[in-house]
Amino acid sequence: MLMGGTLHIVSMPIGNYDDITMRAVGVLKGVDEVICEEFREGKRLLNHYGIDKPVRRINEHNEKKETPQIIRELKGGKNFALISDCGTPVFADPGGYLIKEAVSSNIKLVPVPGASSIMSALVVSGISMERFIYYGFLSPKREMRRKELLSIKEIDMPVILLDTPYRLISLLEDVADVVGKETYLIVCMDITSEREEVLRGRADKIVEKIKGGERKREFVLIIQPKSKLKFKCSAKTLFPHFR
Repeated sequence: MLMGGTLHIVSMPIGNYDDITMRAVGVLKGVDEVICEEFREGKRLLNHYGIDKPVRRINEHNEKKETPQIIRELKGGKNFALISDCGTPVFADPGGYLIKEAVSSNIKLVPVPGASSIMSALVVSGISMERFIYYGFLSPKREMRRKELLSIKEIDMPVILLDTPYRLISLLEDVADVVGKETYLIVCMDITSEREEVLRGRADKIVEKIKGGERKREFVLIIQPKSKLKFKCSAKTLFPHFR
């Protein structure tokens, strides 16, 4: 039996403010309080949509400490919205522990779907989406990351990776070195923003291309197993949208 208030998990835009849904705006206006990762970012998002609500912060440092109080307030009938700085909450963001405790406490959970960098990258990738693996973040330590890439090399379906902007080059270099320089990659950068850019092609050629431009970009990386794809490595094939 569900009890108390409701915890809404609300997806936010990735890079374009217009991508928020009407339902998400209505939910944010209707809840008692909004839970975010950073006060500044949470307030900025709410202010942009003209929403004036109290904001509570949970992050990797305080989530376990703050969750019991949030659960008590939910049981008392208070309604919360959990948002992320961008995209769908909980993917590589805080909130997983709170949701787990809410489930254990029979709190009603309501997903409010919206923007997702992962799905946005997949639909423009040009590869089959029948089966894929979301691998998430690899280790920031290079030796461990390379070991993880060795495991990924054996996966016979597309693998989706995320990481911080400042590790874009080092990650791509490791992919080219460990998985193979001829490995077919799709790199979706700054999705939905004015700076949106999608690169498709060999790992070594993509490394060269990105090294020649701005290196810090928000990105989603899709690794396509070589066994699933045969292509000619011409410049036109690698970067057909570049002039």
